[in-house]
Amino acid sequence: MQKTGSSPAKGFVVEPRRLPKAAAEKRVQDFGEIIVKPTTANVEVQAGRCTSCGVPFCQDACPLQNNIPDWLNLASQDEMREAWRASSETSTLPEICGRICPQDRLCEGACTLNVSGWEAVTIGSVEAFIADTAFDNGWVEPIRPLYERGQSVGIVGAGPAGMAAADRLRSAGYQVTVYDRHDRAGGLLMYGIPGFKLEKRIVQRRLDRLAEGGVTFVTGCEVGKDVSLEELRERHDAVLLAMGVYNARALSVPGAGPGDTLPALDYLIQQNRRDLGDAEGEGWTHAKGRRVVVVGGGDTAMDCVRTAVRQGAESVVCLYRRDKANMPGSAREVQNAEEEGVVFEWLGAPKALMSRDGAVSAVRAARMALTEPEFGKRREIIPVPGGDFDLSADLVIEALGFEPEAFGEHHPDLGLTEWGTIVTSQSINTTGFATSLPGVFAAGDAVRGASLVVWAVRDGQDAAAEIDRYLRTRTEEQAA
Repeated sequence: MQKTGSSPAKGFVVEPRRLPKAAAEKRVQDFGEIIVKPTTANVEVQAGRCTSCGVPFCQDACPLQNNIPDWLNLASQDEMREAWRASSETSTLPEICGRICPQDRLCEGACTLNVSGWEAVTIGSVEAFIADTAFDNGWVEPIRPLYERGQSVGIVGAGPAGMAAADRLRSAGYQVTVYDRHDRAGGLLMYGIPGFKLEKRIVQRRLDRLAEGGVTFVTGCEVGKDVSLEELRERHDAVLLAMGVYNARALSVPGAGPGDTLPALDYLIQQNRRDLGDAEGEGWTHAKGRRVVVVGGGDTAMDCVRTAVRQGAESVVCLYRRDKANMPGSAREVQNAEEEGVVFEWLGAPKALMSRDGAVSAVRAARMALTEPEFGKRREIIPVPGGDFDLSADLVIEALGFEPEAFGEHHPDLGLTEWGTIVTSQSINTTGFATSLPGVFAAGDAVRGASLVVWAVRDGQDAAAEIDRYLRTRTEEQAA
């Protein structure tokens, strides 16, 4: 493709969108990432399809407000190091967001080419490639604060919000300690998201960079059990609550009792532990040779059905009460699942679990229909008379979403919303992450409820900036 000056000729008119994936029959044989790593030449071509439109809708649609046209333009000219600098200015985890963001609903969905029928630039793939290239070439600089401050920050939760905040706070010179209940840091990135979307080495190298830069990780430490929030407030000058929401919604139908179903996160954690080399634990579940029904329609449900396929399930069915157009998960993930042999039962709601010889044998479901559309309202679902049907199953996985845990148990004065999430300044229609407790801040899913990783990264970065302002102000007041 011809290039003139510093602006490449736009290739969208001659170059189609290309995002190579391993063939479905091959990729289901293991838990490796399914996107085939592009060559530098391929990245230049795909990045060069960007029209550099006057109003960058891709940037507006990105929660991090990434400077997408800038680093696409640089990547198209093989200026990968400069592209990396532009990419890392606004995101602490670009190689992760490039892999797992639902770009079809965010930047790529808003891409001018997508809207005009030319198909979007492969923004996520280019972003991940730029970051991987930076790591491979040693361009990712270690965290070396110019000035060491005498204050410390405790972060509860080593997931994306906690990691993003730790990066920014440590870079500003604060002593940072991250507490997490699991035996490894990384939270949802390490244990919740399957390897075929995000290989664990990608998460680990970010954690290694944080640790090498002076961030202390205290794993196997659950706040409220192993240490109290009050103790953390005494230890640190500020505390950030970034522990996410992991209380799984349970399937409430006749016939469902203890052990009849498996929560989605439990199932995913077990497989991720296998991928990390952990020994099989007592009571771990495997789908090999089993008839699997996953109830739910979000990205977690897609992770479960695709994991079951790779484990060698006899059959995998996703049961969702709405239709394909109204499911909450990424359309890209649905397509991947369909390619891999998952059967979708749209407009089907679980009605009861059927058992034989003391074990689940089927899911009885009600056929549903959508009500007529009303302006400004989501279409409701209603049962179709006489539409009940049975799905054979000996493994039923619940992927019905997550709710906050009992955050109020951490401190009687910690303000909560009616949904159980933590109240911050942001919750009451202003900016900010301060909670009702002085010196305590909150970010990510603990405030938003279950949301996207990219929003957790955004909140972690913004909360770190607010904590920095708070601690600087305190220092100035004490010096006055």
